[in-house]
Amino acid sequence: MESGIALAHAYHREVVGPLLRREAPRLPHAAGRLGTGSDVLGFDDDVSRDHDWGLRLQLLLDDADADLVPYLDELLERELPDRFRGHPVRFATTWDPRPRHKVSVHTVNGFARERLGFAFDPADTAGWLMLTGQAVLEVTAGPVFADSTAWLGPLRASLRHYPAEVERYVLAAGWHRLSRLPLHARAARTGQPLHARRLAGTLAEDVMRQAFRLCRTWAPYDKWFERAFQRLPIAAELTGPLTTVLHSGDPRVREDALVTAVRVLLARQRERGLPTPPDGVGPFFTRASRSIRPEVPAALLAGLTDPVLRRLPPEAGAIEQWLDNPWLLARPAMRAPLATAYAQWLSG
Repeated sequence: MESGIALAHAYHREVVGPLLRREAPRLPHAAGRLGTGSDVLGFDDDVSRDHDWGLRLQLLLDDADADLVPYLDELLERELPDRFRGHPVRFATTWDPRPRHKVSVHTVNGFARERLGFAFDPADTAGWLMLTGQAVLEVTAGPVFADSTAWLGPLRASLRHYPAEVERYVLAAGWHRLSRLPLHARAARTGQPLHARRLAGTLAEDVMRQAFRLCRTWAPYDKWFERAFQRLPIAAELTGPLTTVLHSGDPRVREDALVTAVRVLLARQRERGLPTPPDGVGPFFTRASRSIRPEVPAALLAGLTDPVLRRLPPEAGAIEQWLDNPWLLARPAMRAPLATAYAQWLSG
C-alpha cells in the first residue's frame, strides 16, 4: 500500500508543482503534507483510508502574498485533473462536505495560527505552555517538498522543543504529577483495588509523557501515542516495567515497576545534564510506600530567571498537564480561552 506521504509527494512532484511553476513561476511558496491525518505522522494504514485520507497537500505563502490565496485556490480547482494514480482529486472530508480539491492554501502564519490556536511568538513564555504536542506535530512532523518562503523553515525550527527554562518548568510539573505515586499504594491498602489499578494506569501514562519530554519529543494524540512512544530512545527500558504496572494484580509489584520506570526517567534527566538529585525516590513519611522526593522538581525550578515561570504555580505546567479532555485539546479554537487561566495565575 502506498503511504499518504508517498502519494502526496508524487502528487506535488507530478501535478501540483508543475502547475504552480507554469502559472506562478516567481511566487515564493512552500508545499508539503502538514496538518491533520495519520499520514502526517507516518502511521496511516488500510483503516486510515475510510475518511479524510487521499490527495492532500498544504500550499503556504508568505504574508506579503496573502491576497493570492483565493486566486490559487480557484486556480487549483479549475486546473487540477479529476484523478491521480487512481485516487479522486476532489473529495469530501469530515470538515468540508464539498467534493473539492484538498490542496489547502494558507499563509504560513495563518496556517500556524489555525493549527496552534494562536499567533505563536517564540519569545512568549506563556504561549509555549499553551501548545499541545499534537498541535505542534501538525506544523512540524510532516514533510515539506518545496519551500521558498521566508517563514516556514524558521517556524518549524523554533517549534522543535521548549526553550531551556520552559522545559525545566514543564519537567518539574511532570514530576509533581508523578508524586501521586503513594496514592496507588494507599488505595490498594484501604480496600480500593479498582481505584488502585486506575491510579497505576494514570501513573504509567505520566511516566510515558515524562519520557517524551525528557527525549525532547512532542507526543501525539491518543490514537498514535504508543506508536510514537516506541520510537523514543528510552522506550525499550520503560516498556517492561510499564507492562508490569498495567498487568500485575499485586499492588506491591506494580509499585516496584513504577519505581523502576521512574529511575529510568531520572537517569535520562541526569544524562541530559539537568539538575537531578542522586536518588529521586524515597519513603513517603513513615509509610512503606515510596514517592518522588520533593528535591526532584525543586532542583529543576531552582535558578529559573524567567519572571513568568517564577510566578506560575509549579504544579501547573503546560495545558496538557492540567487538562486531559481530548475534545478541548484537539480544537484550537476551544484551547484559546484556556490562556485566561495563565493570565489569572500571573496576576494573582
